[in-house]
Amino acid sequence: MLDLKLIRENLDAVRWAIQVKNVPLDLDKLLALDSQMRAAKQKSEQLAAQRRRNSEQFPTASPQEKAALSEVSKKLATDAKVVGEELVLLEADLNELMLLVPNIPDKSAPVGPDAQSNVVVGTWGAPPDFDFPVKDHVDLAEKNDWVDLKRVTEICGSRTYCLKNRLAQLEFVLLSLAMQRMVSEGFALLTVPSIAREAAFIGTGHFPVGRPNVYELPTDGLFLAGTAEIVLNSLHAGEIIESLEKPILYAGVSPCFRREAGSAGRDVRGLLRVHQFYKVEQYVICENSVETSRYWHERLLKIATGIVESLELPYRIIECSTGDMGAGKVRMHDIEVWVPSTQTYRETHSCSTLHDWQARRANIRYRDGSRKVQFVHTLNNTALATPRILVPLLENKQTADGRVRLPPVLRPCFNGDEYL
Repeated sequence: MLDLKLIRENLDAVRWAIQVKNVPLDLDKLLALDSQMRAAKQKSEQLAAQRRRNSEQFPTASPQEKAALSEVSKKLATDAKVVGEELVLLEADLNELMLLVPNIPDKSAPVGPDAQSNVVVGTWGAPPDFDFPVKDHVDLAEKNDWVDLKRVTEICGSRTYCLKNRLAQLEFVLLSLAMQRMVSEGFALLTVPSIAREAAFIGTGHFPVGRPNVYELPTDGLFLAGTAEIVLNSLHAGEIIESLEKPILYAGVSPCFRREAGSAGRDVRGLLRVHQFYKVEQYVICENSVETSRYWHERLLKIATGIVESLELPYRIIECSTGDMGAGKVRMHDIEVWVPSTQTYRETHSCSTLHDWQARRANIRYRDGSRKVQFVHTLNNTALATPRILVPLLENKQTADGRVRLPPVLRPCFNGDEYL
């Protein structure tokens, strides 16, 4: 959500953001509602002033004058009620459109309609050159009795999985590795629920547009979250934080759930696109400063690449285009890791800067150095998500005999074994 004053004063920039982010928003309709609402508020204030003046005359008025004043009072009360009801309707309609207003992208973001316009801005490591036929992660896992996909799918439906034996152990070793890294970076480690109320999803911007991808628990008025960011962002909703001289740093750990609506036929094999997964999420609340946000964006990105490098996985960094970054984001970088079986890089992390877009939705504010109340800036990035990271890990580390070599950083958790 953007400030209405900012929208009015930067119409060209907002129209451009709507266009380059492919947002279905009629800005002229929003502006008309804004104008009607301001006129209605002015009318309401005028009626309130008239009612006060009318009341002030009542004590000293004659009986005949009091009767006339009473009639005026009734008329003013009726008019005020009508205007009040109009304001409620206008506010609801305006708020519905305000939730669709996109953030204005950073000037460095590539302009384009979708992921085809993304730009590679960095690479690390070289894809392995195998001298034997490459197996995909499913074949490797099944050969070593590390998964049961057939039985669990019959029970739980498509895009579900069951890890077994050493692979199940590896999943939690990887999550622990990410948690340890976040603690070493000064982040507070939080395990958070996977269920939240609608307001939390609106606060992050996942609703209303992303609603089709979310599982709903209608009996309880709750929804299943696809990232810990949803709960972390709401921990301070409605608050005024006394100081952000030191930013709030959270590492949220949770099971995550996504319906994957609209992705039929994509990545149906194995562990790439599943309905339930685990994630360690980086989340930052900092002062309202473009420079501070830029610093934390780079640091969140560096933490994530450091984790990937510790696993010895070749990756590239993508600067996401305006049409691929999402409505609320100013900047977004993806980390994509090499997957040998498909001979392509696949996204494993997304690093996002949102400035005060989420903070306005969730009403998160702070007092700056001069004690002025301002909206905070928020950022987030994946630290590690599993089972997705298992796909490149198994495939890049495979051997000719179907084993998987463990990166040295993981071997202490497996009694020093070189292989999984």
